[in-house]
Amino acid sequence: MHAPKSNFLAAFENFWNTWATNKPNVTVIICGSAASWMIKKVVRNKGGLHNRITHKIVLPPFNLNETELFLKSRGVHLNHYQIVQLYMAIGGIPQYLEMAKPGKSAAQMIDEACFQKNGFLYDEFNELYHSLFYQADRHIKIIRALAAKPSGLSRNALIDAGDLQTGGTASNLLDELSAAGFITPYIPFGKKKKDSIYKLTDEFSLFYLKFMEPNRTAAKGAWQKLSASPVYTSWSGLAFENLCMKHIAAIERKLGIAAIYTESSSWRSPGNIAGGTQIDLLIDRRDQCINLCEMKFYNSSFAIDQKYAEELRRKENAFREQTKTRKQIFHTMVTTFGLLPNEHSIGLIDSAVTMEDLFVEIEDR
Repeated sequence: MHAPKSNFLAAFENFWNTWATNKPNVTVIICGSAASWMIKKVVRNKGGLHNRITHKIVLPPFNLNETELFLKSRGVHLNHYQIVQLYMAIGGIPQYLEMAKPGKSAAQMIDEACFQKNGFLYDEFNELYHSLFYQADRHIKIIRALAAKPSGLSRNALIDAGDLQTGGTASNLLDELSAAGFITPYIPFGKKKKDSIYKLTDEFSLFYLKFMEPNRTAAKGAWQKLSASPVYTSWSGLAFENLCMKHIAAIERKLGIAAIYTESSSWRSPGNIAGGTQIDLLIDRRDQCINLCEMKFYNSSFAIDQKYAEELRRKENAFREQTKTRKQIFHTMVTTFGLLPNEHSIGLIDSAVTMEDLFVEIEDR
């Protein structure tokens, strides 16, 4: 309706302010996929619609618990490991999950939907961004820059990597992608909002750029072959970390700290100090404790060896030295099938969270 030269928005502003605003039985709900239009023209309206919004409804993708319930409602019964594999590739988007079919494994579903030319998601990437954003090529530049840097980029680094204009243009693009759920700004531990690190957190975009785009001519069974490659091992680790970051509330419930005020963040040592140490998830608690979380995607119980145990101790020492924290440090492992206790984990790992713990129902999301 708001076509070029239609003057629709001005007419709507007049309609609302002169007539509808005095009618208690009139409510206007604006919804849909045109996120950038709603943000620019309505949410940030400086004219007649300024400050007219009474409520914003943020509708996030399904979490793991909701994904399982949705699949079961459609007759698709998968175990949690299969659901996690599916979620890491396409996320909790109901429209994407509708392609799931009873009797198919996650690998079969992904192969059919993503790698076959008539697949449900084969052409989704470009169609998605161009349907959501005006001049979407600019948004895709940001997405590609972040996909190439899984650890994330600062605003300035992202502007350089995406060849963006500084100022309002870059801010608007980042805000639009954040509001639509494609990217997420994280404030590093001990830093302020201006120091935020942006990460690409949309599962399908990550999956497309990593596997689908380079394998557009792949034959049937492509994903089952790709999922046996070393590239898959690297990607699955990062994808599982991303999944865990979206289920922090479930992790906190398992740790018994759901009632304690917490702040979640990441941390990396400045420059080359401590060999570039990085902690992807730490939970800073009001009770003067911090959980340093390590996330590992594995097809069986995970065992810590001597080398990895030494790495965890080095991370803790670097974190203590650089942050000067006096809080109690707890080491937490988040794995798919649990932690196998041995001489390296006993006395080092304080708590363990499994894939099953991420499927709990979370209220007030």
